[in-house]
Amino acid sequence: MKKAVGKKRVILAIDIGGSHVKVMTNQKQIKRECVSGSRLSPKAMVATVKSFTKDWSFNAVSIGYPGTVVHNRILTEPHNLGKGWVGFSFQKAFKYPTIVVNDALMQAVGSYKGGRMLFLGLGTGLGSAMIVDGILEPMELAHLPYRKGKTYEHFVGEAGLKRNGKAHWRRQVKDVIKQLIAALEPDYVVLGGGNADKVGRLPKHVFLGGNENAFKGGFLLWEKGLTKRALSAT
Repeated sequence: MKKAVGKKRVILAIDIGGSHVKVMTNQKQIKRECVSGSRLSPKAMVATVKSFTKDWSFNAVSIGYPGTVVHNRILTEPHNLGKGWVGFSFQKAFKYPTIVVNDALMQAVGSYKGGRMLFLGLGTGLGSAMIVDGILEPMELAHLPYRKGKTYEHFVGEAGLKRNGKAHWRRQVKDVIKQLIAALEPDYVVLGGGNADKVGRLPKHVFLGGNENAFKGGFLLWEKGLTKRALSAT
């Protein structure tokens, strides 16, 4: 990991998922990744990222974290990773200015085209966020009750796909989208995450967003004005 020189901000965006940690800088635009999993601690994540970006230069960091983040601080331990995330200082660990937001919000920022957008991340779990006329609204819908005492994530997360098969999973995903559209009244919905492309034919006003939008969102978080909104919303 080299020190970025000059006044230009070079941002390392880190997208933390239940199966992989993916990284990219706004300078190189090359993605690298490593396996995460249920035992990954923040300390181990930082050490691994440092090891495979040691030939990169950057001077700022954006992190998309799969859990609740408020004012740049992680408040809840992740459901699909190891322990020790609450209270961990990424800025101290990386030694560069760092913004931490919910991972769905980071990808939502990179997917936003104006108006009222609902973002749903279909991956290991279910990520969710809204952006309403430029106002960032991170959401935690995954663990709300959905059916038979089970949560949304139970049915539309990776485990639900493996347990019930693709056809049943697709029906559940589309039903969840229908319910959330009725409740939240977005102008459009963007689907991201590793399983978004498995949904099949999409309902009206529902679109696929590229997973590279997570990195785009991480870079945009450092733009003038958006940084303050991101930190106050999360």
